[in-house]
Amino acid sequence: MDYEAVIGLETHVQLKTKSKMWCACANEFGAPPNSRVCPVCLGLPGVLPVANEEALQLTVLAGLLLNCEIPSFAKFDRKNYFYPDMPKNYQITQYDKPSTRHGWLDFEFQGRIARVRVTRAHLEEDVGKNSHFDRHSGVDFNRAGVPLLEIVSEPDITGADMAYEYLNALKEVLIYGGVSDADMEKGMVRCDVNVSVRPRGATELGQKIEIKNMNSFSGARRALEYEIPRQIGVLTGGGRLRQETRRWDDEAGITEPMRSKEMAHDYRYFPDPDLMPFEPAPAWLEQVRRRVVELPLAKKQRLMRDFQLPAADAQTFVWDAPLGNYFENLARQSKNPKAVANWVINNLRGSLAGAQTTLGDLKFKPEAILELIALVDAKTISSSIAQQVFSEMFDSGLSPRAIVEQKGLAQVSDTSAIEAFCDQAIAANPGPAADYKSGKAAALNFLKGQVMKLSKGKANPALAGEILQRKLK
Repeated sequence: MDYEAVIGLETHVQLKTKSKMWCACANEFGAPPNSRVCPVCLGLPGVLPVANEEALQLTVLAGLLLNCEIPSFAKFDRKNYFYPDMPKNYQITQYDKPSTRHGWLDFEFQGRIARVRVTRAHLEEDVGKNSHFDRHSGVDFNRAGVPLLEIVSEPDITGADMAYEYLNALKEVLIYGGVSDADMEKGMVRCDVNVSVRPRGATELGQKIEIKNMNSFSGARRALEYEIPRQIGVLTGGGRLRQETRRWDDEAGITEPMRSKEMAHDYRYFPDPDLMPFEPAPAWLEQVRRRVVELPLAKKQRLMRDFQLPAADAQTFVWDAPLGNYFENLARQSKNPKAVANWVINNLRGSLAGAQTTLGDLKFKPEAILELIALVDAKTISSSIAQQVFSEMFDSGLSPRAIVEQKGLAQVSDTSAIEAFCDQAIAANPGPAADYKSGKAAALNFLKGQVMKLSKGKANPALAGEILQRKLK
């Protein structure tokens, strides 16, 4: 029997706030253990939480970026469980009335646009971090109470590669929208994988198995590449799968059982009596809507459509938003946006990296690139000379035209002068000249290169080619 995988993901993302969810403690990575805590973080008796408004705004903003509905009523609930990293012995989260619901994320996958539906993106608090040493364990509560967005997908994902691309696209959207820095090395993004298998074409879901606390997207992909065949192997071997929670051992490359899967009633959810329901006013929602930005996929498609850019160039400007903005400002003024993209990507970006500087520190005005392109298009300078002019422009800040005039770099289009260079090239290279005469067309390019060398790059290459062909007939 042929089986197919059905996958849903629960992605936990720390929000980009200065303080924690319920108190004024700093939301800061890397501080000494238990140095960013207070009675609220530690769940001491008698304390009361106060909601962080920026976290509420970022939650709704994420919902808008993910095409979600924003309900007029949401509430906070207590999720009860006992674990060392949870000082209150319950987590404040959202259960049946979340802040956002029923959205979707479109992303590129295998040459098409795939869509994964988003069940909900709800706000909760992060927990502390357990550390295990040789003879003891410790808990750092600095992370406890940090605002955490849990984004739950529908089971629309069909394989490990699709899960990987979805996670990367989701991360890109959240960074682009300013919702989270999503730095995985700092533990800002984690995900749980829910996976089952069923006979291909069936509509009923198989037994769901959860793989907990994946801290890298590549790890999630490797876990699925192992777990899907494992489940299929159990079923084809006549065995039965049971709902359970497993952990991924990245070093061994296997998943291992942790515990039987909890059900919602195991957590004894009930509304948090210390927090009022969240009912966003129209003016407040409008304030959040003004923070919505163009999403990466939409930007890529627009750049390809409006400026006729190839996909690779458009993607470069998506990944590097400041460089993309710089390009768009110039491209709107140019009749040759592809040439603008080439100079910005191939020359400007590399020069910035080499000089370890930024766009804000450039010595030349952006319009200088347009001037340089115009000089090439008018055949005032050759493409090779233009590279030299750009380097000088980057270092000195002088305009391209001033550099060309000062250094005498204008392209030579005088026929008699180029004929003299061609005669020298033919005389100095009788072998390639004979090769061209015998039908080896590639030899002409060698001779043209010699003409360019003799002219120090100033000769009009098209004219040089025509003269060489005429002289070698």
